[in-house]
Amino acid sequence: MKVSKSKLKTKMLSIFRQIERTGEEVIVTDHGKPTLRITRLPQRESVDGVFGKHRQAVIYGEDIMKPTTEEWPET
Repeated sequence: MKVSKSKLKTKMLSIFRQIERTGEEVIVTDHGKPTLRITRLPQRESVDGVFGKHRQAVIYGEDIMKPTTEEWPET
């Protein structure tokens, strides 16, 4: 969808709601030339959505809260 700057100014809230609802991209024009692109931000996936399938798959051989300073060389 394309919209001029002047139309965007007068109908901004309804255009934003349409973008949120449909995910459609809007190109804003100035004197017929494209100047801006307005898009909906991608939905962030939850931590469980990203890592849920790996839950209980990682096995720790030692206490994960134990300090590990001895593993790192002094600088």
